Amino acid sequence: MDVRTGLIVLFCLMGLTWAQPVKYIDCGSTTGKVIGVDINPCPNQPCQLHKGNSYTVNVTFTSNVDSDKSTAVVHGVVGGIPIPFSIPVPDGCRSGIQCPIKTGKTYNYQASLPVKTEYPSVSMILSSSDVKFCSLFLI
Repeated sequence: MDVRTGLIVLFCLMGLTWAQPVKYIDCGSTTGKVIGVDINPCPNQPCQLHKGNSYTVNVTFTSNVDSDKSTAVVHGVVGGIPIPFSIPVPDGCRSGIQCPIKTGKTYNYQASLPVKTEYPSVSMILSSSDVKFCSLFLI
């Protein structure tokens, strides 16, 4: 079963060298539930993400559906419109999630996401396919 996942992460601004649980708001999860999000480095909120650096994002979630795969997507939000950005490893099954995903189990998606110097200064969205959950992060 192929289900689109929308985990929305609006990356804010401020960093150091350890993970900080990020406050988030559920924005319409249907087939999954986000339990927590950590960004490293980010000792304080709002997090400050600097161009030219990479940040580790860990999303812990419980799936409400079975799925054979998971695909992560990152978007920049420009004028309220999500614009896709490439990420090094979009395959969630190679980013800490043990596939196949099973209903009722908890998973950790972990990725190192670069903030490239050529990126515009925008809010960011992290999405995943196949298990639908959605969270808004004001970081």
